[in-house]
Amino acid sequence: MLKMRSPCPIANTLDILGDKWTLLIIRDAFAGKTTYGDFQISPENIPTNILADRLKRLVEYDILEKKPYQQRPVRYAYRLTGKGRLLGPVLKEIIHWGKKNIIGTEAKIKLDL
Repeated sequence: MLKMRSPCPIANTLDILGDKWTLLIIRDAFAGKTTYGDFQISPENIPTNILADRLKRLVEYDILEKKPYQQRPVRYAYRLTGKGRLLGPVLKEIIHWGKKNIIGTEAKIKLDL
């Protein structure tokens, strides 16, 4: 559970989503990636220890759900929850802002927003 440092919704949202990797994982979930291996091969090369930590946190905050798709060894698929899908418009606006304000930026990944 998130320990709030203030009642500010921006501060609390940043405590969950505000590092340099979390929104990229959410972006990839919108792009259809579901497995640890899928997330690992993103072009930003997220370190494996950070990927594992962020997936765990996103499940804890009910942004992703984790379900086994293989038993031996157990492997999991991750999917956006309803709460996670509510981040679609946020990502859309970040994409729009980046394309408009950062020269050379383009959205190469098709997202199911």
